[in-house]
Amino acid sequence: MNTSLLKLRLSKLAASVTRPGCWRALAHGVAPSIEHLPVLKNLTVDGIIDVGANRGQFSLTCRIAMPNIPVLAFEPIPSEAKIYTSIHRKIQGVELFQYALGETFAEAEFHLSNSLDSSSLLPIGKRQRDLFPETAESGTIKVDVKTLDHFLPKMSGRSEQLLKIDVQGFELGVLKGAIKTLTTCRHVYAECSEVQLYEGQALRPAVAEFLAGFGFQESGSFNQQYDGNELIQADYLFSRA
Repeated sequence: MNTSLLKLRLSKLAASVTRPGCWRALAHGVAPSIEHLPVLKNLTVDGIIDVGANRGQFSLTCRIAMPNIPVLAFEPIPSEAKIYTSIHRKIQGVELFQYALGETFAEAEFHLSNSLDSSSLLPIGKRQRDLFPETAESGTIKVDVKTLDHFLPKMSGRSEQLLKIDVQGFELGVLKGAIKTLTTCRHVYAECSEVQLYEGQALRPAVAEFLAGFGFQESGSFNQQYDGNELIQADYLFSRA
């Protein structure tokens, strides 16, 4: 394990141990994704949409940075959704739906990774396997896909939401099913790739161009990952005035 990764893991452990609100998550082996705290602490929003919620790491971080803001989360993998629910079930204002999100309603093949948070609706590509061998595909499951716009009634009265997307290359598919939801958002925070990691994925320029059509402009880049001097992926914040 490299030094920076070890330091991050120790920081996450410290954040969990010193915050009673994280103790239930820690009992499930889950720590807040504190690398996002510098971003979240500078945002003013009235709702959080956590797409690709996994076990609830990002939702947990949101509860630290914005404890009174409601969270609407989506995670299609049954085992991960079960852990998310166990961690957050007693927290008012947090709601999870066990669906993948896309452009249309469908039943789809979902590609599981040996590291489940790297699973995707898209097949895992060679570059991803070469860079991150622990994320090789381990199998597939069938999942229900819905659009984010289908859940608009759950967002009633909100006009400055944060839409977080971490779906391993399927960001554009999620956004195309969120046309109406985007009008309720002030920020979109998405992990995007600069190189092809998943088969058929849209890269960061395509995601940025789509969001520009709704008035969002890139306002920050965080948690960059490099292969040598080549930028592979990062978390990008897109904001609308």
